[in-house]
Parts: sequence; structure tokens; C-alpha cells
Amino acid sequence: MTTLFSPIREFFKKGDVLLLFLCLTASGYGLALIYSATRYLDNNNRNVIVQAVAICIGVVIYIVLTFVDFQLFVEKCWKWLVAFDVGFILLLLTPLGKESGGNRNWLALDRIIPHFPLDLQPNEIVKIPFILLLAWQAARIHQQERDISSPFSVAQLTGHTLLMVGLIAVVCGDIGMCVIYLFLFVTISWMAGVKARWFALGGTCFVGAILGAWFTILQSDRFAYIRNRFMVVLDHSLDPLGAGFQQSRSLLAIGSGQLTGQGYLNGTQTQASYSAALPARQTDFIFSVCGEELGMVGCLLLLLVLALIILRCYWVGRNASSPFSAYVSMGIAGMLLAQVFFNVGSGGSQHRHVPVYLPRGGSDPPLRELRRLLHHHPLHRHGHRLQHPGQDPPQLASGPEPALTLADPRSRR
Repeated sequence: MTTLFSPIREFFKKGDVLLLFLCLTASGYGLALIYSATRYLDNNNRNVIVQAVAICIGVVIYIVLTFVDFQLFVEKCWKWLVAFDVGFILLLLTPLGKESGGNRNWLALDRIIPHFPLDLQPNEIVKIPFILLLAWQAARIHQQERDISSPFSVAQLTGHTLLMVGLIAVVCGDIGMCVIYLFLFVTISWMAGVKARWFALGGTCFVGAILGAWFTILQSDRFAYIRNRFMVVLDHSLDPLGAGFQQSRSLLAIGSGQLTGQGYLNGTQTQASYSAALPARQTDFIFSVCGEELGMVGCLLLLLVLALIILRCYWVGRNASSPFSAYVSMGIAGMLLAQVFFNVGSGGSQHRHVPVYLPRGGSDPPLRELRRLLHHHPLHRHGHRLQHPGQDPPQLASGPEPALTLADPRSRR
């Protein structure tokens, strides 16, 4: 028994208990929101159970990895880590790969393991080896007493990054994930001492490439979906029932919560029995659940916990015993910061579903307000119209009410 608990006692002596406590606090907060967001599914709390099991596994892994010398591990196995990163992404091209929301991001493990409760997202898992490899590259350059800002050193770091970004862009088509990987590169490179002129040059090339693609390639009908995704991030009202539908619902949910929220388990949209009330409420738009039910106070508390986790990683990096450890800690902090920004700040649509079906009338005041605004929207005045489909859509088949959808007359050509 003493031998069994000795690693745990050792962890409490050497490990970062404060960081573990903050992560468990954020996880508990998330579990409560997931429970509220999935009550309408009537699936015996499957989402909550899966998430709770994942948290327990994560705690065990966290404690075990405390005793691992990652710098030695990467130095011995860097080729295998690169092969893992590339191979894991390429698995998405196999029959296991599953497309969702326009991106091929998921591995459907239930296709080989019946009833497996979750899918894997390789580009999320690969972030950790990517950070370890990039940190090891930067630390090795310093160890060899080479100039980190020399063209050859910058090319090493940039080449590794562009390999992963290009692979994700081609295989997954996930532009947001590519931006996160670029942000990780900037964070670690800046911490390693790469001079600002390289970032200015890279930023100029990046902006130039985006503008060039916008006015050339993205103007074709083939890339209309990607173009619309960018546009609705800036103004969701451009397509409130199409690419901007999720943002519209998300903003309505957050705004309706006001200062203290409608009350836990009492959110109008969160507790609605149809998925279109607040799409992806238990995943990408979980922050909307927090805003509606717990209000601005609940949102600020959640953001405070996340900020403390990021600041703790930053503090660990600033006080690390080796450059490698410092770069890894800063990379993790940058990863979390980017995820918070994208998931909380952008509210980008994740679905292609056009048209989106909305129940008529009912007990959803925000939905009635959205419908009222749509009648005065430029889309409606320029040929789009509210249309009554011949039958209820699949997600509302059990409901007694007909549905409304915004139809584009050009789609019939």
C-alpha cells in the first residue's frame, strides 16, 4: 500500500498542485454546463459521464507525466514524434475519417469499436507533440550556440510549422486550426528570442496571402462556403439563417442572460427541446449556455479561472529550470489562450446546414425576435423569402408545429 501511494505523495511534493486544482475547477464548471446543455437529449447523461471519465483519466496522466523527463524523451524519440504527427493526421484520409461542419477533423472509432462513446480529433492531440518538438528545436539551437534569428535557424522552425499547417489545411480543411498552430509557432519563437523583423516579414506575407486569396481563389463559387464563414464572423447578420445562424443564436443566448442569468437549468434556449434553438450547445457553443443561465457574472468567473490557468503556465515558463521547459510552458499557455479566443470570442459557425429550420411560434421569445428582425433584413428584401416547407425537418419531426426556413431563389437553378 505504501508503494502504491508513494508516487502520489511524490507528486504533491514536486508537482504543480495549484495548476491541477485550477484545471479541476474549470473541468467541474464545464461538467455542470454540459449537464445543463444536454438535458434535452434524454440520453442518460452520456455526455456528462464520458466527460467525467475523461477528466479522471486526464488527472492520472497529469500525475504520471510529472515524473517524465520530456527533454530526454524528445531527444531520443523526435523522429517517432514527427512520424506520429504526420501519420495521425493522415488517418483522416482513411475510412475512419469523418467530415463534420465542412471539415474532416474526426476519427470515428465506433466504426472499428462498436458503441465507442467518442470520436478523436487528431489535430487537437497532435498539438502537444508539436509544442514539444518546436520547443526542443529552439532549445537545441541555443544549446549548439547558434543564432536563433539566423535565416537557417528560422527556416528550421518555420519548416516544421509549415509542414503541420499545410498538412492540416489539405487533409482537414480547418483554417481556424491552422491559425492556432501558427500562433503556437509565434509564441515559442518569440520566447526563444527570434527577432521582431522575422515576425514582421511573416505577418506581411500572411496578410498578403490572405488578401490575394480573398480577391482571387475565394471569389469562385467553389469556395463560397469559406468566404461566407469569414464574412459572418465580422457580421453574423449577413446570413442569419445560414452561415451566421449559430452566431445569431449564441448572441441571443448570451444577451438574454444579462447580469446574473436566467438561472441554472432554466435557460430559454439551453433547455429547449429542439437542437436548432442553440446548435452545438454542449460543445463549441458551451459559453453561450454559461451566458444565458449564469449571466455576465458566470461568464466572468469562468474566464477568470481560464485566465488563472494561462497565467500559471506563463509563471511556470518564466521560472523554468531549462529553456526547453520554458518554451513548453509558454507553448501550452499560448495554446490555451488561442483556444479561449476562438471558442469564446469568435463564435464562428460550424455547420453547413442551409436552410436552417426554425419552429414557428412556440415558447422561444428570442426565436420570435430573430424572425421579426429577418423580415426587415436586406437578405429578405433582395429576393430571399421565408418559406414554409412541405414537411417538418428531421430534427423537428416529433414537434407539432410547422417550420420556417430562409430560401435563396438562386439555389433552384
